[in-house]
Amino acid sequence: MKTCTTTKQLRNLLSREKLAGKRIAFVPTMGNLHEGHLQLVRKAKQVADVVVVSIFVNPLQFNAQDDLNKYPRTLVADKEKLFAEGAQYLFFPSVDEVYPEGMAQQTKVSVPELSETLCGANRPGHFTGVATVVSKLFNIVLPDVAIFGKKDYQQLSIIKKMVQDLCMPIEIIGIETARAEDGLALSSRNGHLKPEERNTAPILHQTLQSCREAIACGYDSYIELEQHALETLKAAGFQPDYFSIRDAYTLKDVTDDTELIVIAAAAQLGTPRLIDNVTLNLNPNQDWGMLATN
Repeated sequence: MKTCTTTKQLRNLLSREKLAGKRIAFVPTMGNLHEGHLQLVRKAKQVADVVVVSIFVNPLQFNAQDDLNKYPRTLVADKEKLFAEGAQYLFFPSVDEVYPEGMAQQTKVSVPELSETLCGANRPGHFTGVATVVSKLFNIVLPDVAIFGKKDYQQLSIIKKMVQDLCMPIEIIGIETARAEDGLALSSRNGHLKPEERNTAPILHQTLQSCREAIACGYDSYIELEQHALETLKAAGFQPDYFSIRDAYTLKDVTDDTELIVIAAAAQLGTPRLIDNVTLNLNPNQDWGMLATN
């Protein structure tokens, strides 16, 4: 595995791969890699000849300097994991390499509407930071396909919309959320949970599942379901940011035309802010036993 720290170095190496007719897959990360990230790398290996992984803790998407400073950085362990999975290239740029003129002078990419709801409502500028850095990384790597996890459903939706709107010739593949045995979505932030909080954390996914099951059984008072879920999370010790039932394609309220819904939640538990989601197909022509798609 070759580690590159500059755009020029990476582009020179990848240009040779492209000239050889190789298909390139890209997995952007912020490091502190866990099994969820490694599943993305494995998928990348299945769909392409060359796998490029980036590790860059993007300051532009953090709302608080303290959160940025506390983000875990585990480069040595990350390199070992990527080498074991067979990734060919690691892109590990500095902040100055990505933002050579500083972040204030950086041209920014903003995806309207999708960025302004759910997590975006209380984290102004977060998804602009995400879209900006991902667009820069895409232009550096020039991949044929990029792999993202579905745990951050809103982020995946925003990336897909950005690629579509900006006519980027990149296939975006979303991978199902990797989970611990008790259902907790794997996250770098889970390491900040205290033992008692870690025992409580799976309740977030359990609450999402219960809501999905209620809708699958015909309960369609979404406001009541959302309120009940919020009360359940608060009683368990969470500080919910939101628990919302949305159209999975638009992230707007569910309508009579909605075929796929996403039930998304974000809640603080101790120090970490946890996010998770499940989806449900409302198409009446499908077998109800197969409706739960995540």
